[in-house]
Formats: sequence, structure tokens, C-alpha cells
Amino acid sequence: MCILERPCTRQRLTIAAYRARGVSLLELLVFIVVVGVAVAGVLSVLDLTVRKSADSFAPRQALAIAEALLEEVQLAAYTWCDPSDANVDTASSAAGCASLAESSGPEAGETRPFDNVNDYDGYSMSGIQDFTGAAIPGLAAYSAKISVQPAALNGITAASGAALRITVSVSGPSGTQVVVEGWRTRYAPNARP
Repeated sequence: MCILERPCTRQRLTIAAYRARGVSLLELLVFIVVVGVAVAGVLSVLDLTVRKSADSFAPRQALAIAEALLEEVQLAAYTWCDPSDANVDTASSAAGCASLAESSGPEAGETRPFDNVNDYDGYSMSGIQDFTGAAIPGLAAYSAKISVQPAALNGITAASGAALRITVSVSGPSGTQVVVEGWRTRYAPNARP
């Protein structure tokens, strides 16, 4: 408690003057170092994020290519006879074909898009092309390979030839590898999509 007014006023002025004087050089340097370390940490995280986001483009592009090819194969007809055979709509086995029983791989002279699912077996391309064979710009660094094989599926045996396992493999830049698989079954002897 102050008895005299004067000493208390000086003490108040001294505290007020101390508070108003600003920061010292040492305090300023500590602040700069702390903020610099924090900014460096944030920038390193941003740099890593930007580099990783660019790296994920090739796998995503390869996956899109593989899915598009798988869909193309699955949408093709799956019949016992070649679709140009006279008995294609009535054959219930390869023996029922008039002359052109369907076999693995494309028939002579056939090009993509093929007329039957198993014509795609063994098909490959280096540099992705559309279904007419024209190169798609920007996809020259990718390659694809398709395998179509008889397989067992639930109660269907591989020997029956009624189910096919479709495997599409796509390779791209930076060692990118993507493999997708799908299935195709015969719905009925006379059903063509």
C-alpha cells in the first residue's frame, strides 16, 4: 500500500513503461526461429503431398484403361459358334455349329472389336488404341494384354466351357502394373447380347 502518492505513481509508470517498451532482440530471434521451423515443416508436408499426388496419376490411368478393356471384352457375344455361322442361334455345343465353331483367339482376318469374347484371348497392344486401331494421344507409354480362359465358377466346371475368366493386365510409366479380372458366362444357347 502506498502512503505517499508519488512512489506509487512511479511504480505504476515503471510497469506501464516496461510493458510499452516492445520486444528485445533475443525475443525476436526466438520468435523467428520457431516460426521458421513451423513453416519449414508445413512446406515439407506440402512438397511430399504434391509429389505423391502426381505419382498416383499413372496407376489411375492404367486402371481406367484396364477397366475399359475388360468392359469391351465382357460386352462381346459369347456363343458356341462364330457369330457368322448359320447355326449360331440354335447351337447348344460346338458340335451344333454348321462350320465355324468358336475357338480361343481371333479367327483369321478378324480385328478389334472382336465378335466373340474368346477372340480376345492373347490380344495385346503397345500404346493404347481405340477399337478402330487408332492410337489414343497421351497413352503411348502404356501397354495392355488380355487373357480369356475357361474356368470353374460356382457350380459351372471349367471343362463345360460355360464360364470364362477374363484377365486384363496393363503396364505403364514408372513400373505401374494393374491387373483386373472379370467373368463371362453363357446365358443360354440361343441368347446373344
